Amino acid sequence: MSQEIYFPPKEGATIVSKTDKTGKITYGNELFIQMSGYTESELLGQPHNILRHPDMPKIVFKHLWIEISAGREVHAYVKNKTKNGDFYWVYTTVNPDFDSIGNITGYYSVRVKPTQSAVQKISEAYKNLMGSDADKKLKEILGGKSYEEFIIKL
Repeated sequence: MSQEIYFPPKEGATIVSKTDKTGKITYGNELFIQMSGYTESELLGQPHNILRHPDMPKIVFKHLWIEISAGREVHAYVKNKTKNGDFYWVYTTVNPDFDSIGNITGYYSVRVKPTQSAVQKISEAYKNLMGSDADKKLKEILGGKSYEEFIIKL
């Protein structure tokens, strides 16, 4: 059975990673590597979804990709899976990375420790977004708000 590992080991620490346009990892800071349980060589070149926990609703990542592909910043709560199957929660900010003429060249993500109350609330919401009708269920949960407006109040 998997268990939760606690992030961050040091107050104020952040997990940072970068990917190319297709989501393959091109960089991870020391804490990203440590928290994942993989070595740097095991992570580089792999799709970032190597860390996707099966409890994460696909609709959340669909939203994330729509937004960042359009050049917009996204905030999200994410449950990540480690190499050995354990997990940890993060509050992430994902931004597109642009070249000098404005083309997206990749993405970078900065993650911080979420509050326990936010994790409890988002866990319940995410349970309801698993399986079929996720789009409809998400609209019901959001109640007319955007995902960002919803999570900012957690």
